Amino acid sequence: MITHRPRRNRKNQVIRDLVQENNVSVTDFIYPLFLIEGKNKKTAISSMPGINRWSSDLLLKEIDACMKLGLKTFALFPNLNEKLKNKTASESWNKKGLYLRTLKEIKKKFPEAVIMTDVAMDPYSSDGHDGLVKNGQILNDETLDILAKMTLAQAECGADVIGPSDMMDGRVGFLREALDENNFSDVSIMSYTAKYASAFYGPFRDALDSAPKFGDKKTYQMNPANSKEALLEADLDFAEGADFLMVKPALSYLDVIKSLNDNFTLPIAAYNVSGEYAMVKAGDAKGWIDGKKIRDEILVSIKRAGASIILTYFAKEWALDNKK
Repeated sequence: MITHRPRRNRKNQVIRDLVQENNVSVTDFIYPLFLIEGKNKKTAISSMPGINRWSSDLLLKEIDACMKLGLKTFALFPNLNEKLKNKTASESWNKKGLYLRTLKEIKKKFPEAVIMTDVAMDPYSSDGHDGLVKNGQILNDETLDILAKMTLAQAECGADVIGPSDMMDGRVGFLREALDENNFSDVSIMSYTAKYASAFYGPFRDALDSAPKFGDKKTYQMNPANSKEALLEADLDFAEGADFLMVKPALSYLDVIKSLNDNFTLPIAAYNVSGEYAMVKAGDAKGWIDGKKIRDEILVSIKRAGASIILTYFAKEWALDNKK
């Protein structure tokens, strides 16, 4: 005689809903947005169907539309003219520049929105790297001073959360100290703790025109073959004062998400990156997969692995499809 029949808990949708262990909510999402100079500009990103670059005036309207869907947290990334880029990324702390000017406008119009800013040199660097380049080498400690200038400028313009995505050693502690010494102790740090040297970033680099001008990023981003190394990075970020630990990418690194969630009490974030998004959109366009079902399966798998926060380009369309 069969005593245990797990299928009894699957026999209809109501019971399946009752016993469901993980649920995705609009409040789990951070929605990445791309910013360009100009007015009344909206340019499609061909490698990321449905995602656009926005001039600041249209970006405000897009944020308004997202807020009405329940999305409250946004990650802002700039696409800058090459003429504004230089070796030291000095445009990153220009208060009159596109990024900081728009950040102030967003916080003025939507004080209740949470804005996460990007702290790394690559969108502003003429070398396209996340750190200061000298003689073909990425200088770690010299980069920290530049990142601190960037961080303080963002905090002064209203950033709620800073996201150091550079993967320089010691940057979380350095930036935490800079923030605290300048009366920004309430500004949070979501560290890109385990950021891998991944091939999944291609469409994002198209969106920002920020690919490295030489070499690759393997001397500072992590080897995709390594998982224990993520625990080392997380130990350091935790000790240095991070408020959140992020894994990037998400889908190929669910084991790393689980490992960090199992070993740390801080909230775990995962970045469902551009290449992961683009693959689903491409397969759906060809009719090979059901894009919406795959999207939902991916998002719940990231949640199941242990991420309580998901940065995803699917955020708005998911919110539209699940509008109550």
